[in-house]
Amino acid sequence: MGIFKEIFAWWTGNTIGTRLFTMRKGEQVGEDELGNRYYRERNGTRRWVIYRDLAEASKVPPEWHGWLHYTVDELPTDEDYEQRPWQKPHRANMTGTPQAYRPAGSTLAHGDRPPATGDYQPWTPEKG
Repeated sequence: MGIFKEIFAWWTGNTIGTRLFTMRKGEQVGEDELGNRYYRERNGTRRWVIYRDLAEASKVPPEWHGWLHYTVDELPTDEDYEQRPWQKPHRANMTGTPQAYRPAGSTLAHGDRPPATGDYQPWTPEKG
């Protein structure tokens, strides 16, 4: 079922057309910790990613995002980069899931809304 799903399921991002183009013109330049594979055209003009699972752009780590969008030319695997202490590990977009961010006061957040402070004055049109 794996190859059948890969050939006919456009949402995985690796359709038969992508696979043929990658075999004909692409060279793999790296893989990230999530299992996504990164390619560039042999002449160096195009760059792309083939996702391990569902094609979701938020699954591309920042260092590979910079390379894909031509912000940096050096491959993340070639550079000596040390992560800063304040940097957090990559996390996929949680929008639409129970882990999504919900600020205080949101109707979807757990807990009570803070009481109104009474500092709001509604606008009323002047009667003329």
